[in-house]
Formats: sequence, structure tokens, C-alpha cells
Amino acid sequence: MTDYSSLFVPLLALLAAGAGAGFAGGLFGIGGGFVVVPALMLILPLLGASPGEVTHVAIGTSLATIIFTSLRSVSAHARRDAVDVSVLRSWAPWVVLGTVLGSFVAGRVSSVTLAMIFGVGVLLFAAYFLIPAKAERRAFAAMPDGAVRMSLAGGLGMLSALLGIGGGTIATLVMTSCGTPIHRAIGTASGMGAIIAIPGTIGFIAIGLAQPGTPWGSFGYVNIPAALAIIATSMLTAPLGVAAAHKLSPALLRKVFGVYLVVVGVTMMTNS
Repeated sequence: MTDYSSLFVPLLALLAAGAGAGFAGGLFGIGGGFVVVPALMLILPLLGASPGEVTHVAIGTSLATIIFTSLRSVSAHARRDAVDVSVLRSWAPWVVLGTVLGSFVAGRVSSVTLAMIFGVGVLLFAAYFLIPAKAERRAFAAMPDGAVRMSLAGGLGMLSALLGIGGGTIATLVMTSCGTPIHRAIGTASGMGAIIAIPGTIGFIAIGLAQPGTPWGSFGYVNIPAALAIIATSMLTAPLGVAAAHKLSPALLRKVFGVYLVVVGVTMMTNS
């Protein structure tokens, strides 16, 4: 007989991770993967994940949750007229192509290597949050097009698939550097999550099918029970993050989140 009482603590942790991911997604225009992946790395072994598969399942499950967090966040931003649909449409094909490539690469590296990639990536993103933002400073005349857009969008998709994130940080940085107001950049970036997460989730399901060592309830490298628990609370808190983004100056929160990313990045690299 299954001891369901042993699932109580992991369930609470998953619900808390979902709440944090949803709020961060709405506030910063990110998919929440920087919160979800580290939490899943700790929780999934309690659900039966083997050390050799835990990073892949954490990233695949994170991508699945981002689909819903992103859709919830972008709809809330759209109601405030803060989403540039034309940018999403023009970037989408190249983002999807990069995401598929990233999923392919993830299927050919070990869990330790994937954890190291995540740790390095998190430390790079930490700099974005810790360095004082210059959101209104225009570095480029307009949003890139042609080969530059193809390269940026493809790289965004590939990196996001490898890290299990929604790519909002890079998208926000590019848009604000091109003169897009910060709130509109965050709103548009929140829509990138679903564009990345849908093909990314499919990719991690495909590369994880028939793999031994995945925890109970997994479909490929996506753990369905964990994803549902995280989605349940992230859907509730994403609009709260959106409201905070439009009402508050996020300077202090950026610093706190940046320090959190440093801790996560160092921990992932030292424990991998």
C-alpha cells in the first residue's frame, strides 16, 4: 500500500515553487524556470527520480509549467495593452527552431553536464538582475530583423530549452535596448514563454520516452503530477506579479532575485 503521507511535504514544496514561479513570471516577464528547476532538483528524488535523470526531468517539467504560466501572464499584460503581437509573430518561427535544437542537444548530454549548463546560465542571468537596470536607454534604433533576428531568436530558443526557462529575460533586454518601454517589453516577453515551452515540452517528452530512472507519473522527461501541482498555484500568482510590475518599482526585487540566482547557480555547479 502506498504511503500517501510521504507525499505531503513534496506536494507543499511543489505548490510553493509554483506560487513563486507564477509571481516571478508576472513581475519580470520570465517563465519561472529559475524558480521551478532548482525546486524540482530537490523534490524529484523524493518521488523516485534517479540521479542520472533528475536534471532532465526537472527541465522538461519546468517547460511544461511555463506553457500555462506564460499564457496566464501574457493575457494579463494584454489587458493592459502591454503586448507587441507583431514581435511575437516575427520571432516565433526562429524561436521554435532553436528550441527544437536545444531539446535535441539536451537529449545527448548527461544530467551532470545539463546541471552545469544550468548553473553557468543562471549566473549569467544573475548579472542582468544585479547590474542596475537602464531600461529606458536606447542602444539600437529598432528591433533587429533579417539574419540578426534569426540568430537572436534561435539562440533564445536553444538556451531556454537547455535551461528550462521561458526566455523572458533575454527578450526583455533586447526590446528595452531597442527603445521599447519596460512594461511593454515585459508584457511581450511573457508571451515568449509559451512559444518556447510548447515545442520544448514536446521535445523533452520525446527524448525521455522509455528512459529508466524517471519518477512515478512521468511522461518522457515531464513529470505530470509535479507539473500539475506547480501550475495550480502559478496560475493564481502570475496576475499578482503582473499587478506588481505595473504598480511598483522592481529595483529591490531585482536585486533580491539576482542574489537568489547567484546562490542557485553556485549550488547547481558545486553539487553537480
